[in-house]
Amino acid sequence: MDRTVITSACPLDCPDACSLEITVEDGRVTKLDGDRRNPETQGFICNKVRRFHERLYGPDRLLHPGVRAGGKGEGRFRRASWDEALDLVAAKLEEARSRHGGESILPFCYGGSNGLLTQDAADARLFHRLGASWLARTVCAATSGRACSGLYGGMPGVGYQDYVHARLIVLWGANPSVSGIHLVPYVLEARRRGAKLVVVDPRRTPLARQADLHLAVRPGADLPLALAVIRWLFAAGRADLEFLAAHAAGTGELRRRAEPWTPERAAAAAGVPAADIEAFARLYADAAPAVVRCGWGVERNRHGGSAVAAVLALPAVAGKLGVRGGGYTLSNAESWSLDTSAAVGAEPPPVRTLNMNRLGRHLTEPLAPPVSLLFVYNSNPLATLPNQRRVRAGLAREDLFTVVFDPVLTDTARYADVVLPATTFLEHGELRAGYGAPVLQRGRPVVAPAGEARSNHEVFLELCRRLGLQRPGDAETLDDFVRAAVSGLENAGEVLAALDSEGIAVPASGLHPVQMVDLTPGTADGRIHLCPEELDREAPGGLYRFEDEAERIEADGGPYPLALLSPAGSRTICSTLGELDRRGPVLELHPDDARRYGIAAGDAVRAHNEWGEVRAVARLSPDLRPGVTLLEKGMWLRNAPARSTVNALIPDHLSDLAGGACFSDARVAVERIGGGSLEHQEGGEDQGGGGSP
Repeated sequence: MDRTVITSACPLDCPDACSLEITVEDGRVTKLDGDRRNPETQGFICNKVRRFHERLYGPDRLLHPGVRAGGKGEGRFRRASWDEALDLVAAKLEEARSRHGGESILPFCYGGSNGLLTQDAADARLFHRLGASWLARTVCAATSGRACSGLYGGMPGVGYQDYVHARLIVLWGANPSVSGIHLVPYVLEARRRGAKLVVVDPRRTPLARQADLHLAVRPGADLPLALAVIRWLFAAGRADLEFLAAHAAGTGELRRRAEPWTPERAAAAAGVPAADIEAFARLYADAAPAVVRCGWGVERNRHGGSAVAAVLALPAVAGKLGVRGGGYTLSNAESWSLDTSAAVGAEPPPVRTLNMNRLGRHLTEPLAPPVSLLFVYNSNPLATLPNQRRVRAGLAREDLFTVVFDPVLTDTARYADVVLPATTFLEHGELRAGYGAPVLQRGRPVVAPAGEARSNHEVFLELCRRLGLQRPGDAETLDDFVRAAVSGLENAGEVLAALDSEGIAVPASGLHPVQMVDLTPGTADGRIHLCPEELDREAPGGLYRFEDEAERIEADGGPYPLALLSPAGSRTICSTLGELDRRGPVLELHPDDARRYGIAAGDAVRAHNEWGEVRAVARLSPDLRPGVTLLEKGMWLRNAPARSTVNALIPDHLSDLAGGACFSDARVAVERIGGGSLEHQEGGEDQGGGGSP
């Protein structure tokens, strides 16, 4: 047996950016494990990625191109050669551009689980030169990124290793036990050294069970809680006025907007005791250093941008910046200024922008020009986007030509006219910057592609050639794109050398710089903007505005009395690896709510609202706050009874900043399904499109 161990790097949608050891036996990956080149991840990896080789060689792997041979949604394709498939795709792209203009082409991509060489690289050259519509990739992180950029100019946050220096750690809307597991050991070490822990989350997460204070905030009500803490800091004389005068703008306006939010008013809106809000504020004021880990759960509602801004304002108001272990962590992607546009060789054209969260509307409502060709890659929109019923209806359009380029036959791919088999990160070269652990890593292929799979790089360049879009002097190789990406860095030569020799590089500021010492705000004037004008103009009614309807709904019952959470689960990364999770949906309820609705553990239930319904098995969980129910995200429709998942219940309205998704605004009614098990109610395999979920 030929056995070797090869180093690589994980590009999947997680902050940690693990470095990997891949065991290859006779040309096949047999094991994935961590290595220690990334000092932040300490040589261990999550169980999700340990299973990745099951995706490489599983029954859902696409091994050759296919052309639709049945109805949309049936997932039946006849085998085609690459030449036939690419000729057809190129012809349809040219036809769409000729008949309706380039904007009738919509490239749909969300590359959270991909690196810089599979998104906004060769693909950008193709779609820019075609004049295709621009996709606003806002399903995650856009809202919080806009808030952070407005306040701090995107200043990177506290590094994982510095959490051990904190005397208080606040985990706000983050559950690192499931997403970003490498922060957990640093939190536990800080606890061993005497640090206090506060968790703000609607459910009792594993770290919330160990916390000194758990604030089980009502979903979507983080904003009044944060404003109440800000108000308390000013009212109690605990705001650092000297720091604010020297480094911040908009202090008076923030104070004015926080003033109405007494602990009592915030308690009513957020659903937590006023005494606990004051206790939190006092703990935060007294602790030095204190660090806030703001997660992406905070942004996923109509007030999400304002909520993130208020949470990130806390370290400035309380004077927690400027010391090791103090400040905030959101995304550390800003540690790297990487840009492949020089290698792309095409500027974004002045075309319309379509928000990905409203894909269903874009495909089913009148547009001028209509979307006549959809090219899906690096994503599985049917399983991940709001308003799943509308997305499905759009994909079922017979006049829509859909290309899906993916390693596996996803739910979305079943609606394709052409499927193209893509390589995984273990079969092609990749460049990835971590957004928690701020390392830059280059992965190289460790095995040959399965079947006839090809990389994004080679397929998009080939489409450029077939469409006559190549130009003399265009960058061609992956090395060209890597060099272009790092060329703007002050230490570009050192970074390239480190990537070539070790496969990993660290930013010029190091792995754990101190905010306001080694790093300064990236705003135009170098100051922290606590109420930035551009955000105030963008947010409907102004930044930090909160309209509460959840309290009224819970008080009078309403048609949909339960708030719905859809957090990450332990088996998928977004929907990546969802084909391996065949358990079916599990809906969690607090025991008090289960008694109220006559539901027992193991019952078949339906959760429904005006957007759709999901059928699931009930599980009782005292870790949820009453009035909240939970369905994990990431499940595939084919593994769900009634062929619908939690996204069937998610509204497609947008957050106050950047047009983000509002997953946490969903409200549902839940009822027991009588007569038989869930499996007897519906078949589990997706047999076709159309109809209500």
